[in-house]
Amino acid sequence: MLAQVCTTLGQRPSSAFPVCAVDTFKQTTVPYCSNGKIPVALCANDGVAYEDKNPYWYKFECYQSGSLAFTILPNSPNEDYDWQIFDITGHNPDEVYTNPSLFVVGNWSATYAPTGTSGLGVNNIECASNPTAGVNTFSAMPTLVKGHTYLLMVSHYSDSPNGYGLSFNTPGSGGTAVITDTTPPAIQSAIPSCDATQLTLHLNKKMKCASLAVDGSDFTIPGTTSKVISAMGVGCSSGFEMDTVILTLDAPLAAGNYQVVAQFGSDSTSVTDNCDRNIPKGNAVNFSVFVKQPTPFDSITPPGCAADQVQVVFKKNIRCASISADGTDFSITGPYPVNVVAASGVCNAGLTSVINIKMSKPLYTAGNFLVTLLKGIDGTSIIDECGEETSVGSTLAFAVQDTVSADFTSNLIAGCRADTLYLFHDGRNGVTEWSWLFDGVQSSTDQNPMIVYNSFGNKSIQLAVTNGFCSDTSNVSFYLDHDSLRAAISGPSFYCPNELATFKDSSNGKIVSWYWSFGNGNVSYAQNPPSQAYRLVNRETIYPVQLAVQSDKNCFDTTIKFVKAVANCYIAVPSAFTPNHDGKNDYLYPLNAYKATNLTFRVYNKFGQVVYDTKDWTRKWDGTLNGQAQPSDVYVWTLEYTDEFGQKVFQKGTTVLIR
Repeated sequence: MLAQVCTTLGQRPSSAFPVCAVDTFKQTTVPYCSNGKIPVALCANDGVAYEDKNPYWYKFECYQSGSLAFTILPNSPNEDYDWQIFDITGHNPDEVYTNPSLFVVGNWSATYAPTGTSGLGVNNIECASNPTAGVNTFSAMPTLVKGHTYLLMVSHYSDSPNGYGLSFNTPGSGGTAVITDTTPPAIQSAIPSCDATQLTLHLNKKMKCASLAVDGSDFTIPGTTSKVISAMGVGCSSGFEMDTVILTLDAPLAAGNYQVVAQFGSDSTSVTDNCDRNIPKGNAVNFSVFVKQPTPFDSITPPGCAADQVQVVFKKNIRCASISADGTDFSITGPYPVNVVAASGVCNAGLTSVINIKMSKPLYTAGNFLVTLLKGIDGTSIIDECGEETSVGSTLAFAVQDTVSADFTSNLIAGCRADTLYLFHDGRNGVTEWSWLFDGVQSSTDQNPMIVYNSFGNKSIQLAVTNGFCSDTSNVSFYLDHDSLRAAISGPSFYCPNELATFKDSSNGKIVSWYWSFGNGNVSYAQNPPSQAYRLVNRETIYPVQLAVQSDKNCFDTTIKFVKAVANCYIAVPSAFTPNHDGKNDYLYPLNAYKATNLTFRVYNKFGQVVYDTKDWTRKWDGTLNGQAQPSDVYVWTLEYTDEFGQKVFQKGTTVLIR
């Protein structure tokens, strides 16, 4: 039954009814209309299209944080009202149709009953439901935030003209948020037009458009024959509120000082705020009408650190069209050359009260400067809103401070177990404070600190400096490469008679010298020394091979490798053994298999059963099987291996077990 887009005041977010305190609203009728779909947090996937159907919207501010309770009471008991609250702080009200993040609390239950927020509510949102489902029509009270602006949308789903009552934070409801504006209404300022036939009043808050007497009788200007003949609220054509009023006079005001005073107008009241409080009778503000003359420079906004522009402020608005975009209306002089390259205003309706003058490069060095007004490329200087040209040659002075740099140098002293880093900042341009941060943890306020690194790898240093006016920060990341000196030897672990043992350096680090001691009386200073011979022995003998290395940082490390000199490297299997634990011939194994690889040794009993199997020649058969001693008998063995020349060898024989 929806006929059209909503046009009635109060039926769109941008024209919402202003709410004050615990006011109760009565909507006797509800027009048929709709503006669009509403994104509903946590209900997006239930397949229901939510929209502000036959709506009214309400706007309120929070002046003290707390919970909000409100009740919507339908005039007809069998009608369905839905609602949702949005936090529109810093947002265009119409964003409610596109931005789900504005959601605060809502209830889209189809149950016919009073609805709102109260202590009876459990959830922040109740999604669309069947009328017979008995879904709670009350949602949990939201917590409002001081200084935030909110919208309440009330949607009449039932397609009837019957209205409802709406009340906020009634006594006993449990609501603690204050939505009452405690600021008394007042005139804030008055600005005359160029010809002094109009006066623009700025109010200290939003006030009701309906309370303004259009004949201007709410205001008077004592001490003059000029009379206020009309008043217009800015924005009243599309909303309920205004904070600016334009008064029209029957004759221009002469130059001089005046007051505009609030009074009770032809409607027997003054202008009122949304809480129906009047601007007090006699409330006044002063204003001046000046003889029409060029607008002078007023001041320069103090430039920041390393500023690449300065901002000139004017007492009257300047026509933006009179500003030469290339900056030729201005020059800047000082202790060193400055080139102006552009100029622009912060324009609204073609007017600006400031002009930003852009320079070709930032001002890094301290000094005093002068801005001078010139005739620009358009043949004029700048022209104010009243058509007056500011005098060429007008000047304003400003000063800049030295810009500081956080760049620093360093000196690394590498050590054997730790590295020491010395940091240096030159302190130029009056730096008074240093703040160092090492790897985001350690800190220092010294100008030139020292840090010892006991660990190595990726490191970071941050320095922030200030001279009380300018600040700068630098960040440096680097890799701390430690020498990681480690001595290591590659070489044989055994020595066969009449052979040579070759040892090689496998050390890590930036090594500059080597010292070898081979345990046979020989030494060497070569990185990879000559092969070594050891005397013949009758039994195994252990020789220590030692390597000491020195790094380029004068660090040292030493390692020892033990070499076993054996009496025999000929592989043989004994023909008999006596496992009686007397320490003589107690085991059966392939002797002297030092050079054998891929070895497999097996022993079989007379039944062909494997009683012993190993791939490690140093493991020995003790004459048992599964812990049981095997009988004295003849046993067959097989031996497979690869010799030092890469040849595969297979041998077979017998051994007598004697007990």
